[in-house]
Amino acid sequence: MIIMRKNNRIPLSPCLRRFRFYFDLLGRTTKDYLFFTDLQENLVMVSPNLVNDFDLPGEIMHDFDTYWLPLVHPEERGPYQASISKALNSQGPCEHNMEYRVKSRKGEFVWISCRGRVGLDRDGKPSMFVGTMSRMAQRNQADEVTGLLNKYQFEHAVKLALAQYRATGEGGAIMVLGLDNFKIVNETYNRMTGDIVLKRVADLLANVIPQPLTLFKLDGDEYAFIYPGGTAEDVAEIFASVQSALSRPQDIDGHQYFCTASCGTVFYPESGKDYLVLHKHAEAAMDIAKREGKNRNVLFSKEQYNRWVRSISMRDSIWESVENGCVGFSLFFQPQVSAVEQKLIGAEALLRWKNPKGRMVAPMEFIPILEETKLIIPVGKWIVEEAVKTCKKWRRYVPDFRVSINMSYEQIKDLSFKNFVEECLERYDMPTDSIVLELTESKIVADWSFINKQFDAFRSQGIAIAMDDFGTGYSSLASLKNLSCDIVKIDREFVKKILENDFDRRLVQYVVDLCHSIGIYCCIEGVEEEAEYELLTKECKADAIQGYLFGHPESVADFEEKFLRLEKEE
Repeated sequence: MIIMRKNNRIPLSPCLRRFRFYFDLLGRTTKDYLFFTDLQENLVMVSPNLVNDFDLPGEIMHDFDTYWLPLVHPEERGPYQASISKALNSQGPCEHNMEYRVKSRKGEFVWISCRGRVGLDRDGKPSMFVGTMSRMAQRNQADEVTGLLNKYQFEHAVKLALAQYRATGEGGAIMVLGLDNFKIVNETYNRMTGDIVLKRVADLLANVIPQPLTLFKLDGDEYAFIYPGGTAEDVAEIFASVQSALSRPQDIDGHQYFCTASCGTVFYPESGKDYLVLHKHAEAAMDIAKREGKNRNVLFSKEQYNRWVRSISMRDSIWESVENGCVGFSLFFQPQVSAVEQKLIGAEALLRWKNPKGRMVAPMEFIPILEETKLIIPVGKWIVEEAVKTCKKWRRYVPDFRVSINMSYEQIKDLSFKNFVEECLERYDMPTDSIVLELTESKIVADWSFINKQFDAFRSQGIAIAMDDFGTGYSSLASLKNLSCDIVKIDREFVKKILENDFDRRLVQYVVDLCHSIGIYCCIEGVEEEAEYELLTKECKADAIQGYLFGHPESVADFEEKFLRLEKEE
């Protein structure tokens, strides 16, 4: 590139003249922009490439900000002025260090990183301000991991699409995709492995989206593209292709990672006529997709968005509840009975929460928030303590009573959790067989060996491990083969059609027989009818039953009144 030097014939001050030779020499060794300011004369000397790239009047300028400030992006203009003012008005040496956008001679805003330092004269007063500016290539164009255009280019492209809409009346769709459970990859393996996954997914998505649409890489595990003229049918077709492309497990260093994506879609101008609004709405729709079960696409709607905003408010209330000692949380207990004798043998502890207004909130609403925020760790410890305390009380009526406690993957990763459980049992003088720790099968998405190591640590102390909701995961037989557990709890999905469907009946019988053949205790959940119970005990030979037939989840007081009173009377 040839740089044309502009000479605007402003004479150099003595200070600038003294350093001109070194300034020019340094300018030949770097692509960065250089500046040197004589604060006494309010005179600035800049390198020729800065003049050329930003169409400045010359290399020597009076009142530099007269020319420079109008080029700074309006959103960064105020912070830029504040940073410069702070540096120049400091009582000692001070540094200006800021990233901001500046309009180039081509009329495009580009990101630069500016770093300057104020020098003092013999009297301790600011006399010079020198530094460098450099273009931020990564912010200006490509994502360094995937090679895709980055979020700044996405913002620019959305604004161009909106301008096109205003000119032609043609709207379109914007799809933002986020990988499900990607955080587990970084935490279980490492960031380098995570980068490999991001690059592979980028390649898969690039082959799926229609030409000539452009795929963008946003923050974290998110991707996006704009579909001018795109309809709901187009979006559904594209997302089906995305699901198909991601349906095959990714092999990473010998480990299989199941990668799915959740998507939020907005249509412009219906969902917004401004980049920030559209992006916010797309992110909200994607978050809703994740909360509703992941691996799905949600089209933005005002009603859903309002519910999402309420969930954000709920998150704040939950934080407050936890900080105040888990106020508002309580445990409900659903009875478990022996299959043959129908004797009460234990209960599953189920978490409930009342919001500050006193309304009971559904677990499917607040538990995902606990897991996302990792508040499940302190709340999980509170659950263990309450469950053990309650079990101790109830063992006076049912000597071998045990409580099943749900745990999340976040708790398994918390290395202090095992010690807490053991200390809690010791504190209440309870045997290790008084509790069962349950993990939902569908939540098992990480390294088998890691989970088994954690499970074995509990089992070695005599604490039983149960696989909950068996049949809802990616591969139930693989879970049974690879995980060390003592109890399998068969999900209601297996049970609800056994009276009318011979295949379902035989399948349940097969699973129970399989569990028994490898020494695993089998509890069947969701039993609601007497006929279901008869079949499950006589033909399927289940060990324990849990379901509405024997009792709904109840508060401590109601559980004692309905179930333990009977035990007392007997």
